[in-house]
Amino acid sequence: MRLSKSASDDRWHVRPDGVGKVTGELKYLTDMRLPGMLHGKVLRSPHPHAWILSIRTEKASRLPGVHAVITHEDVPGMNRFGIAFPDQPALCEDRVRYVGDAVAAVAAETEELAEYALGLIEVDYEPLPVIDSPEAGLDPAAPKLHPAGNVLHRTNYKRGDAEEAFSRCAYVVEGTYETPRQMHTYLETEGGLFVPEPHGRLTIYSATQHGFKDRMQLSRILGMPEACIRVVSSPIGGSFGGKDELNVQPYGALLALKSGKPVKMHNTRKESVRAGIKRHPMKIRMKTGIDGEGRIIAHQVRITADTGAYATLGAPVLNFATEHASGPYRIGHVDIEGISVYTNNGVSGEFRGFGGNQVVFAMEGQMDRLAEAAGIDPWQLRHINLRGMGDPGPFAQRIVQTDGARQVWASVAECALWSNRHDRSGRPEEPWLRIGTGAAITMHGAGLGFGIPDPAGGTLRLTADGKIQAAFGYEEFGQGLLASLELMLKDLFCCAAGDLEIVIGDTDRVPHSGSSTASRATSMMWMALQRMKGPFKSRLLGKASELTGLPAERLETGPGGVYEKGGEGPLVTYKEVAAACGEPLSTHTEFHYPTTPDAIMGAHYLYTYAAVCVKVMVNLLTGRVKVLDQYHAVAAGPVINPQGYLGQIEGGSVMALGFTLTEDALMDGGQYVTKNLDTYLIPTLSDIHERFELHAIEELPEGDSFGPRGVGEVGSVALAPAIVSAIHDATGVRIAKLPVSPEKLQRHFARILAGEGEEAS
Repeated sequence: MRLSKSASDDRWHVRPDGVGKVTGELKYLTDMRLPGMLHGKVLRSPHPHAWILSIRTEKASRLPGVHAVITHEDVPGMNRFGIAFPDQPALCEDRVRYVGDAVAAVAAETEELAEYALGLIEVDYEPLPVIDSPEAGLDPAAPKLHPAGNVLHRTNYKRGDAEEAFSRCAYVVEGTYETPRQMHTYLETEGGLFVPEPHGRLTIYSATQHGFKDRMQLSRILGMPEACIRVVSSPIGGSFGGKDELNVQPYGALLALKSGKPVKMHNTRKESVRAGIKRHPMKIRMKTGIDGEGRIIAHQVRITADTGAYATLGAPVLNFATEHASGPYRIGHVDIEGISVYTNNGVSGEFRGFGGNQVVFAMEGQMDRLAEAAGIDPWQLRHINLRGMGDPGPFAQRIVQTDGARQVWASVAECALWSNRHDRSGRPEEPWLRIGTGAAITMHGAGLGFGIPDPAGGTLRLTADGKIQAAFGYEEFGQGLLASLELMLKDLFCCAAGDLEIVIGDTDRVPHSGSSTASRATSMMWMALQRMKGPFKSRLLGKASELTGLPAERLETGPGGVYEKGGEGPLVTYKEVAAACGEPLSTHTEFHYPTTPDAIMGAHYLYTYAAVCVKVMVNLLTGRVKVLDQYHAVAAGPVINPQGYLGQIEGGSVMALGFTLTEDALMDGGQYVTKNLDTYLIPTLSDIHERFELHAIEELPEGDSFGPRGVGEVGSVALAPAIVSAIHDATGVRIAKLPVSPEKLQRHFARILAGEGEEAS
């Protein structure tokens, strides 16, 4: 269906946290304050790479109003963190590896005093050679940033004999594609409130995408049992993957425990830019060949990722990029290698799309180049090679079959935007303005993949005050999880929103449901509720049967309580049922995210498909590109929350617009050139599309038991190749490096305007 407010009728649901957000009444975790709280600040390295010779904190410690100064000597447990591979020091002992590295931290009575105290901490450094690129890191003469060297992770996937197959190709194209270091630029920068509690407990109010994983890591750092740490982690003012790793939590926790007082920490935007993780910059070389009928028969890929100073999720990101580097295509002979390299640049990590955006940009660029070489319509070339029902996944693994690839392809093929792409009427008369249309397609895996613990679960409970309580360990960071859950519960119980109580983001109150990442939360909530609804409703109606004297088969849940089927009012309220139960009526489930039965590390089982068509206007004088129109087709199963679904795809496309046209956190010699948002251009209202249409394809094969797939990432993946394809359609210039540089385009356009012809970039 065409997803819009008018097409959604009463399912166009105002999110329960919406009013608070637009009025400013909602309190984020960084809004919290307590009487007598202190303010924490972190001293970070000025050098991208250096030995620490000495740290002297006496002057700062003696300052009146300073209650705690900490260094690595104050870390009682393991001085390392990292979700997948803990190699990042909470506080550096003897060496700094990037300009965001933390060396010391202070808690003082005011923020200004804490900042002043940082200036009194004396640190002697001995600068070391700086590795400012993966190529420099791979130089045999380069210093080792970590004991095992400068290679974090390698991937290798081969199928068939690509080298031999290239010799049989009618057309072969080669390209090197480069993608930028994109920032998450969430509205709420990293921060929180850290509160020592009686009996040695510690409560942490701080944004994360996985409270239980934070608790586990903090337990190791603090040398405390996990049960002594409570993590409250919602609501969050945006994350997009940027807050999945620990950020300020180690310092806030250590300062609170040392001072014995609540400590508030909140990064400035400048500090967030300096210390926060970014999207992995990648350089991707591809060589792809087709036969005379347009079938891809050979595909070679070499991926180099700059993971920065520490691992974070660099290895899984490279795994994901390797898996998705062949796109949604049948290819007989594949040869993919990837390498993720430590450098002294800013730390790279998890980001919406998880490595898919980079390689899909490259793969779809290859498809356009092949189509041009062979004289085949580019969308038809994709159709010739598209995977179909029954085909295995990119690693030849068994996957849940849908016809999503062909459905989204057909949707774009039939849309007016693509069908009219050759219609030049109505184009601007100004000779320096050109209009073009482009399209791209992708498949995107959800969940963490084979071999990685990916637990799920949830709890339903009838509370003493008569609320149907749903508790999940997920986080609301702006994606609309609360609205989706509310809609699912209303559908299950035909109840009113006022009958519900949703509990999320509090490790003391929710079960371990896994992380709110990898486009998995909606799917896992739906699957959990499918498991719990039967037992919960059976017990609830059974108790209502005892109270009413009617058989349970004649009863049903509804607004306010339990009804006789077809009745106009509740026979018994939920509160009356709860009172009769004596002890809380509850149901719980635990299960694992569905994974492929084939033992291939990181390989996915559930996929979402998307195709994008865009129209752009290119100004040959300024080199600026304006996206005028977008058409998205997404095959992700049933739409649970129309407004949230549309919001995810539209928001993801705006984020991808920045990735394509303007965003790059520039670095030089290990130092950020981009130090704040004043020199980092994210799209604003004036930059986004004038028109936007979304076709949500809900059909799933008969018997599919996996329900709705997540759409949190897929809206951001295929836009970049569609835009650069449209730029080529408009001007004849091919782009291989993002963001698209107006200056570089201008140089090409100068030749076009001078009548010297067009050339590829």
